[in-house]
Amino acid sequence: MSERIVTKLLLATRNQGKVREIASFFAELGWQVEPVPADAPEVVEDGTTFAANAIKKAEEMAALYHCPTLADDSGLEVDALDGRPGVYSARFSGEDATDASNNAKLLEELSGLAEPERGARFLSAIALARPGQETLVSFGTVEGRILTEPRGSEGFGYDPLFYLPTHGQSMAEISLAEKNAISHRAKALRTMVDMLKSEVEAQA
Repeated sequence: MSERIVTKLLLATRNQGKVREIASFFAELGWQVEPVPADAPEVVEDGTTFAANAIKKAEEMAALYHCPTLADDSGLEVDALDGRPGVYSARFSGEDATDASNNAKLLEELSGLAEPERGARFLSAIALARPGQETLVSFGTVEGRILTEPRGSEGFGYDPLFYLPTHGQSMAEISLAEKNAISHRAKALRTMVDMLKSEVEAQA
């Protein structure tokens, strides 16, 4: 293997669930995955795209800690709303938004729309910033539709309203293991790992 193989990867998140999920993907590369320190500064996510926010978070943390850093940004895009809420998914209903208030606002804005007009997708952008090297970016999407009422209790965010035609269930009705296998973040992570494997092979 190349001597340039990274053995430590910093994650621009304090979410332990996300740390475990991401660590499982990088285990096959033998990388040690750690969250940013508790006193790490907050990065202002002012980008207009998921990729811009992910790149900004990754590059700022990589520069601060002199360590390869991975960051993600994800959200919901609804066709009938011209791609909204998009990068504002977490605060769709305001700065003090909750999952319930965001879902309520989404249902209100789509009120009266027929099922074929309720197309939507979850999208994730993942950026890996490495000091002295090019920042890598990968993407993952899951296509679905927005339901007229919440279904399921396993997920969070917009999961109860996001219907998966491939499963006949909402994202909140499938198991966590199944969600992690098909999710937008899982797809983006798999693509990132494959990109890194290709780099290793090219350097061998």
